[in-house]
Amino acid sequence: MNTNPAMHAIVSREEWLAARRLLLAREKELTAQRDLVSAERRRLPWVPVDKAYVFHGPNGPESLAGLFEGRSQLIVYHFMFGPDWKEGCPSCSFLADHVDGALPHLAARGITLAVVSRAPLDKLAAFKRRMGWRFKWVSSSGSDFNYDYHVSFTPEALAGGKVDYNYRMEDVGNMEDLHGISVFARDGQGNLFHTYSSYARGADALVGTYHYMDLTPKGRDEDGLPFPMAWVRHHDKYGAAEPTAQVAPACCHAEAGAA
Repeated sequence: MNTNPAMHAIVSREEWLAARRLLLAREKELTAQRDLVSAERRRLPWVPVDKAYVFHGPNGPESLAGLFEGRSQLIVYHFMFGPDWKEGCPSCSFLADHVDGALPHLAARGITLAVVSRAPLDKLAAFKRRMGWRFKWVSSSGSDFNYDYHVSFTPEALAGGKVDYNYRMEDVGNMEDLHGISVFARDGQGNLFHTYSSYARGADALVGTYHYMDLTPKGRDEDGLPFPMAWVRHHDKYGAAEPTAQVAPACCHAEAGAA
């Protein structure tokens, strides 16, 4: 979007109000549609979780049930951090910067949020300290968890050309790890259920910075970049010098602009 004033109509306050009211009607339509879609999401059927997953946490091994921390609902953010990576994905880190402030509010509504990656716990802990985050982050190393919820892929699967990601067969190149969100519920008898997962731009709603940017004339201003989030850095890497373009591994690989 070009924000040069010469490229925009310059009008009276009355004309601006008329245009703004038209846009407000569209915004209200979008809000109503979002509420309808959210209601459909809540009505999705549930799938029992029968596999016993084990995660490595700061207090030792934990089950999926343990990640609930006594609450009835669990949101898992699948953070891209492969076992051999030196640091976490910059774009997943961008999302993670928005998590800590939400945690007490979620807990007050019976919801726990945990972050899961395949990297070993010591790497996760060191990167978490560097970023100043407080959320719970556990390692799924040695578990099928990432593979079962379609955010990690074996070399053999990648060699086949396409993998099951975002509910379709996609060519993700050599990316063994991608990002996503999975939601689980627990009933009064302790049974666990998978209720929802979302991938690619399905996590967009969790990135508050983007929604601030969407209010401005330039918006996200990502046209012409190699991929939509190529500008994103770890928050301790802005400002020192002109940064180089973000390169893979990143959760905004070439296809991440798709829904």
